[in-house]
Amino acid sequence: MTPCLINTPVLTTERLTLRAPQAADFDAIAPFITSDRARFVGGGADKDIGHAWRILAIFAGHWQLRGTGVFIMADRQTDRPIGSVGPWYPGDWPEQELGWSVWSPEDEGKGYAHEATLRLRRHTYADLGWTTAVSYIDARNTRSLALARRLGCTRDEAAPRPKSDEPIEVWRHPAPSEVLAA
Repeated sequence: MTPCLINTPVLTTERLTLRAPQAADFDAIAPFITSDRARFVGGGADKDIGHAWRILAIFAGHWQLRGTGVFIMADRQTDRPIGSVGPWYPGDWPEQELGWSVWSPEDEGKGYAHEATLRLRRHTYADLGWTTAVSYIDARNTRSLALARRLGCTRDEAAPRPKSDEPIEVWRHPAPSEVLAA
């Protein structure tokens, strides 16, 4: 028997399937989490494989605790995991967040995170009933800052931030009325 999260939606885009995390995704996420590429999302070269496993378990657990969570962004034809994208709302976050990560350098710059986040944002507004969403981005994460701008997000200086030792910026997504009208 292969364990799986039940009653989780599966979203699709032209190139991607957004699905619940699976244990089989570990081989794809572990090299990312244990690399310096993950330094802005709780990983880093100083992290070990056990930390990577716990991150994947956190993704799965968020679904159980919140009824929604991080999707695995997978190639629609092959189901190869490319990264993660999802509505994220840990207990100590001031607001509901839309987050993303692309796990392999070979997959960066191909528009996967943009494509997935556009679909995810429609889902969070239309299906989950969110009335607002932010993305918390480390001020040094230039790739995510560029994506936030491309997604039409604006920096919200007045918004509360999660507690962090790092310089976090809050990027507010366009309102549901704007997103759902498109």
